[in-house]
Order: sequence, then C-alpha cells, then structure tokens
Amino acid sequence: MKFGKVSLLLLSLIFVFSTILAGCGSSGDKASDSDIIKIGFLGAKTGGHAIFGLGTLKGINMAVEEVNAAGGVLGKQLKVMEEDHGSKLEEIPNVVEKYVQREKVVAIIGDPTTGGTKIAAEIANENQVVIMSAGSTGLGVVEIGEYVFRNTLLDTVAAPATMDYVINEKGWKNVAVITSINNDYSVGLSGIFKEGIENNGGTIVIEENIQDGDTDFSAIVTKIKSKNPDVIVFSGYYTEGGLIMKEVRRQGMNDIVMVGGDGLQGPDFFKLGEDAVVGSISYAGFSPVEPTPTTAAFIEKFKAENDGESPDLFSAQGYDAVMLIVEAMKQANSADPVEFHKTLAQTKNYDGVSGTTTFLDTREPIKSPVYLLSVQEVDGKYDFGLLKKVPVKMD
Repeated sequence: MKFGKVSLLLLSLIFVFSTILAGCGSSGDKASDSDIIKIGFLGAKTGGHAIFGLGTLKGINMAVEEVNAAGGVLGKQLKVMEEDHGSKLEEIPNVVEKYVQREKVVAIIGDPTTGGTKIAAEIANENQVVIMSAGSTGLGVVEIGEYVFRNTLLDTVAAPATMDYVINEKGWKNVAVITSINNDYSVGLSGIFKEGIENNGGTIVIEENIQDGDTDFSAIVTKIKSKNPDVIVFSGYYTEGGLIMKEVRRQGMNDIVMVGGDGLQGPDFFKLGEDAVVGSISYAGFSPVEPTPTTAAFIEKFKAENDGESPDLFSAQGYDAVMLIVEAMKQANSADPVEFHKTLAQTKNYDGVSGTTTFLDTREPIKSPVYLLSVQEVDGKYDFGLLKKVPVKMD
C-alpha cells in the first residue's frame, strides 16, 4: 500500500498527539500518587502463619479506613499495599524489595513473626524505610537499625511475669521445658523462660527439643512423664503445642497444663488440642476481657465490621501500628521516614487499643499491662479467659 505526502503528514500528527496524550496520562498518574502515602503490609495471607498475618491485616485496614475518613494525613490519603509471602521466609526479601523499590512505601507493618521481621528489617533499614512489627517478640530485632520498631509486648517483660505467677502463685515449681530448635522465636523465648524459672525459685527437671512441623511427640512426652513435672513450658507455636498436649493426655498426664508465649494463641491450638489444652496459660499485650474505654470502642467497631468476630492480639497491634506511625508523621509534619522515624522513636505513654506503649531509647517498646490468659471451654467452645492483669512500669 502506498501513502501520499498528505497521508504521511496526517499519520505523523496522529503519532505526535498520541505521544502527548500518553505523556499526559502518565503525569496524571504521578499526580494521583503524590496525594497518597503508601504503607506496606508484610505477613502471610496463606500458609501456616496466615492466622497471624490476616489478623494483622484486618487491624491495619481498619485503622487506615478511619484515618482516611477523618481527612488522611498531612492532606494525603493512606494506601495499604498487600502482598502475600505465603508463610515462606525465602519470599520475604522479594516482597520487601518490591515495596521499597517499586511501590515507594514510607513504612512497612509486619512481619508478625520474629524470624520474618529480622529478614525484612535488614532491607527496610538499609533503604531508610520505617518497619514496625505488630507481632515479633523475640530477641535481636530493633538492634538491626534505627528504622526498626515493634509495638509488641516483649518476651523479656512478659515471660518473667508469667513464671512469677506459675511458680509463686500456682506453686508449680518443677518445670519441663520444650524448645522448637528450628524456630528463632522459640529458641530465644526458651532462654528467657529458663531465666524466669530460675529467678523465681523453680527447677527445670527436663529439657527437650522438637522442630516446627513435627507431629509425633510420643517419645519426648514419655521422657517428660518420667520426670513428673508440675507444668510444661513450651516456647513454640500453637500447632505443635496442641499436638503435644494431645499426647500428654493420651499418656495419662491429666492434671498438667502447658505454659507459653503468644505463639500459642491461634484457633488451631483449640482445634488440634481440644480438651487437652483447657487450662493452658499464655500471655499477651491485649485482651478483650475487662477492656479500657479505648479498647472497648475498638472491639465494638471491629465486631461490627467483621460479622461479630472478636479482634485478636494481632488485629489490635496492627491497628495500633498504623496509628503510631500516623501520629509520628503528624508530629514531624512529614511523611518522609527520614524525618518521622525520629518522632516515632520519641513516643511516650501512647494510649492504644492494645495497651499503653512507650518506646525506650533503644526503640524497644514497653507495654502495660501483661495479660495472663487461660484456655477455657464454654458450651463446647474454646477461648482464652483472663487470669490476671500485671501492670508494667513504663520508665
């Protein structure tokens, strides 16, 4: 097909106008992005840790909706970027790199686990992006760098308080300790529990190791039974915890209970352990029982938006993580993490839905109170009931 000079001229003009329009479209997108502050969710929406991640995400989204409805932050709307690492640690660097390099987020909320947080924190801190975990409680997290925060009840605060209750109030002095050795959280928490046992006059009668993913605990329970402990301290997660207690009951140890951290707080603990986990004790920085006015309002709204479902620890801390970051931006009058991470670090006595939070000079949070919870069965359903509130000194 042949074209005349006029036809060629018209084609050239069409090409030029198309290019201009395309350029205008790009500018419009960028202008839109300039009115948005992006926050990245880091956690699992699928896989073994989805219960932690999905709970955190519900809290994050609820907080963001409230902030945006009230006018946003510094005249801009918040936007949550959602990726799923599928409970796979090896996927975390890919998610964080995408948030930092492509999406240009100013903050990342997650991961709810200690191991996942450590991986993500290295990348976030290097790129001067704030990361706040709404779940990690183990050792060696904030030490990674000045952009790394968490708003959780620390194991170093809660585990000693728990052992004081177990040994000095319940009188369970002879303790069996079980550690999941391929789980950083469990390894670190066992060390803290053991120190708490010794400091409160308890005796460790046996120590046993398992691995995440194990399902047959008959051999270690047989060993534990031979030592006749008063209580079992397990520092791992709810899946193995429920199965261990199932085996404990199968071997006739009907009066002994399990004590652990917030890693035991998942519905699968009940599903796998059933009656065997009734009476088990764990700690948390949040409980819907005897709430403060701030917490009560959060619980009521959460239930209304989630078909009557009660918020868990991770939902509450995900919500607070957003609000802490928003408040820091306002105080700094900037959404630049280079600026607002400084005001975030100065947070004192923040009245959140998951308790009162103060950041120390190390950016470690001190939260109050510690909630000691116990598994209860009511009308065939299992849930955590409040045993005791333990106040924590905030200075």
